[in-house]
Amino acid sequence: MKRSLSKIFNFPWYPLVLSAYPALALLNANTGEVQPAAVIRPLLVSVAFGGLLYFVFWLFFRKPHKAAFLTALWLALFFTFGHAYIYVDEKYPDAVYASWLILGWGILFALTLFWATRPKLTFASAASTLNTVALSLLIMSGSQVSFEDGTRSAHALGANNAPIQADLVAPANPPDVYYIILDMYTRQDLLKSAFDYDNTEFLNALRERGFYVADCSMSNYVRTEISLASSLNMTYLQELDSRFKPESTARRTLWNSLKHSAARYNFENMGYKTVNFATGFAWNELRDADIFIEPPPLTSGMSEFEGLFLRTTLGRYAIDFGLVDPDAVLGQLFRDRFNSVFDNMDDMANMPEPTFAYIHVISPHPPFVFDAEGNPTHPADFWDDQQKYPAKKFTEGYTNQLTWLNKKTLDAIDTLLAESDTPPIIILQGDHGPWMQTQERRMWILNAYYLPEHNDELYPTITPVNTFRLIFNAYFGGKYDILDDASYFSPVPKLYDFSEIQNTCGE
Repeated sequence: MKRSLSKIFNFPWYPLVLSAYPALALLNANTGEVQPAAVIRPLLVSVAFGGLLYFVFWLFFRKPHKAAFLTALWLALFFTFGHAYIYVDEKYPDAVYASWLILGWGILFALTLFWATRPKLTFASAASTLNTVALSLLIMSGSQVSFEDGTRSAHALGANNAPIQADLVAPANPPDVYYIILDMYTRQDLLKSAFDYDNTEFLNALRERGFYVADCSMSNYVRTEISLASSLNMTYLQELDSRFKPESTARRTLWNSLKHSAARYNFENMGYKTVNFATGFAWNELRDADIFIEPPPLTSGMSEFEGLFLRTTLGRYAIDFGLVDPDAVLGQLFRDRFNSVFDNMDDMANMPEPTFAYIHVISPHPPFVFDAEGNPTHPADFWDDQQKYPAKKFTEGYTNQLTWLNKKTLDAIDTLLAESDTPPIIILQGDHGPWMQTQERRMWILNAYYLPEHNDELYPTITPVNTFRLIFNAYFGGKYDILDDASYFSPVPKLYDFSEIQNTCGE
């Protein structure tokens, strides 16, 4: 056995293992942001590239150890170039150092070739060590990849920590419930003062359809993940879990509490079917929902993760030379997911089972991929060389996208109202306000409710933490207390270092 292992580890297979590491390492760096399946194509291409490079060097040298060592060196240079480019470009944005980086890398490629081809160097003795190192890196990176729990434990965290009631009862004709998050959708007063945008027509259209619009509503938190974890669990994060401490930056428990929330548990416990749509952010996708809807894969030719991976390698020059446009890919993927939501409204409304649909639309939040008429726009047209948004461009992209979103939202509401046998419950809610505002204004949100026969229980300053408390009380026999409405700001990266923000609406 020892002899067999020794023989295996003395053969130079480490280049193939090392070629798999960069894709897995990038996946780990973006854990929770992308689904693990996104790594498959980059992983296969990287390993194939490593194998081809090794084969070419072997043909040239006819010495496997020399070919393997030089392959490993060139792979290291190839896969680290993009990281170095990004670092230099971010640190010296106004300089031309990044343009000279390719020259330096060319010199390194030449020097490694010169050194590795020296006749006296065989690199045979290094094979065992390099195989061990490469395998260790692969195991570490692979073991850290987080896969979705396939069990139906939707109450894993929420049912234990949030105020769950077991005696909720669905009425004879239970209403479908549509919780629609319009990401970064703010209030009318901020739209007018910050963007010179009059949203009166849309708000009046909602009211004409029977909606109550909470004119002074604020989000409970300033970032999507903490805002939605709070609203879906019907409580403040400070009460939800003891691990949300001011000094913590951990997010795994937070994401689990969002996916396996108290609201979801309550609905599923009453026999509701859960529907969810792809957002492009793994931490916010309920892939174990009864129905999970996403656009056909790879309609744009590649994924966001593949574009990011390309940027971290020497292959980024395919982008710089215009051979590949990851920004256009990004735009198409966001449009596909946006359209997928609104194209499926009729099917949802006609589902025979009572439905709880958690629908998160990444709009009017950037990237800006629609103009006011719904025509495609290129995301990069709205940011600068550092992918930051100048105020004027942000305003243009945000208001155009909001205009198109308003039209699609009203069309969707009309479909849900017309196609539902029992009048549905519909919540339109921003998760937080737009960037480039004061702390308070970043929490001003659209908050509109269609609650048949119960709109009179709403009030102008209601916040999302009370949304499902009120709904469960009004329709399902709940006895939840209505909490004091409070809003908390927290900086990045200290998501749980909260400071309370007062609501000054109407003052």
